[in-house]
Amino acid sequence: MDGDERKETWDEFRELVNMKPAELEEWLASEESRSAGQHKDGGESTGHASGRRIVEILRAKKGDLSDDDYRHMRKVVGYVRRHLAQRPEGDVRDSRWRHSLMNWGHDPLA
Repeated sequence: MDGDERKETWDEFRELVNMKPAELEEWLASEESRSAGQHKDGGESTGHASGRRIVEILRAKKGDLSDDDYRHMRKVVGYVRRHLAQRPEGDVRDSRWRHSLMNWGHDPLA
């Protein structure tokens, strides 16, 4: 990944991931977080695992991020954009839609 791609990815990621690391960690510890999203074989959901990785990325120094980290950041950007386009009608405060987005580091009510 070249420097321009990294910059674009960084900018988009920082724009869409609007939860602070401690806030995201606290959310990930909640029952609502653990029950949101698709679970493989009854284990951790894809979004929950992604949230843990996002916390690591947010806490890392920008210069220490690997190409793999940037690929994950691209995945987060794609997921959040797609999911935002599927906003349900009505109050989303306690919706699975919002909870899933929050697992990916984006609180649509923030």
